Amino acid sequence: MPIHNKLVRDRILEIIDQSGKKYSSRILDEREYEEEVRKKMNEELAEYEAAQNDEEALEELADLLELIHAAAAIHGADFNELEAIRQQKAEKRGGFSERIFLIEVEDD
Repeated sequence: MPIHNKLVRDRILEIIDQSGKKYSSRILDEREYEEEVRKKMNEELAEYEAAQNDEEALEELADLLELIHAAAAIHGADFNELEAIRQQKAEKRGGFSERIFLIEVEDD
């Protein structure tokens, strides 16, 4: 039996049940959950970086977005609050759409 030891989506156990396979699982405490969400974000980011086409990239971005929703809740916010913070930062400092790559800044 393969050992996974990782955070999985909420319906994965149901899907495994439907396949007739056996599994073991447990519910994480709050500290473990936050740690595993962070690990899963890194896993999904690596998968996004390895994506070979737009379809794969979008699938991985959707996974990252799901994890961002989870992380926002861990930190006491919902996605709307997170989006408001993003918008404030974009208004103050801009976004990334202009593709600016800073090479260096002269020291005083």
